[in-house]
Amino acid sequence: MKQSPDHLREFEEARPMLIGLAYRLLGSRAEAEDVVQDTFLAWSGTDRAVIEQPRAWLSSVCTRRALDVLKSARRSRTDYVGHWLPEPIETGDSGTPESDLMISESVTMAFLLVLDRLAPKERAAFVLHDVFGMDYAEIAEQLGSTEAACRKLASRARVNVRQAGNTKPAPRDLQQCLIDAFQTALRTGAADDLAGLLARDAVLTADSGGKAASILGPVKGAERILTFVTRALPKFWSDYSITVAEINAQLALIVRDGPAAHAVVTFRVNADQWISEIMVMRNPDKLRGFDLAD
Repeated sequence: MKQSPDHLREFEEARPMLIGLAYRLLGSRAEAEDVVQDTFLAWSGTDRAVIEQPRAWLSSVCTRRALDVLKSARRSRTDYVGHWLPEPIETGDSGTPESDLMISESVTMAFLLVLDRLAPKERAAFVLHDVFGMDYAEIAEQLGSTEAACRKLASRARVNVRQAGNTKPAPRDLQQCLIDAFQTALRTGAADDLAGLLARDAVLTADSGGKAASILGPVKGAERILTFVTRALPKFWSDYSITVAEINAQLALIVRDGPAAHAVVTFRVNADQWISEIMVMRNPDKLRGFDLAD
């Protein structure tokens, strides 16, 4: 079906919202883009004249497709090698509609990890209402449920999010301090500054998906993390370039071997502003967006 310019324009105007919605539901930028492409194909094959509210129609199709993908991903997650982390995204390129939707506390790694523990419909109801501000009547229509049921879904999700502790980005000055401290420890072995920022029960996790050399289990405790950062990592990263970027709404590190991204290092802080988790992304499938052009 040939589409009019207005038909295509309406979709492109909604695309940033759809990407933001699908990414929060799936924790994967690649899967989110696939879902949005499927939504576009459905939009292209539908007579615009029968669609009364385009954005509602598009978000409904996008949500349902994302839930299908999410259910499939949960089944395949049982075979995932090692620790799973959300796919990181760079959020520092402000000034575009898409970046405006991405730059918020609802795309931090901590927040996405909490969402990943929710049941699919809980996740959808919570994201649609608390992040995108949709009313429960609209959510009920999208999820094929009732308003009362959707209220309960969102409420249960909200409780889980609160119980998970701090999911917000650290204050900007603290972000810079922890970036500097980590790099100093990595580069020189001087770990006093990093030690002063780590929670005693901090954990370092890595996601390789079994596709890159990496630790499979977590490194637990501040002392073991300091040893790992000052002794183990320098052996592998000494010849790599390390740059700072804003990733998932917080300063992070990109480690590159030439133009190829080797790792992304992100941080989580607890309510007392101590580093509670250091997350290292090593899965090459989740790092492609950080490769530099040759």
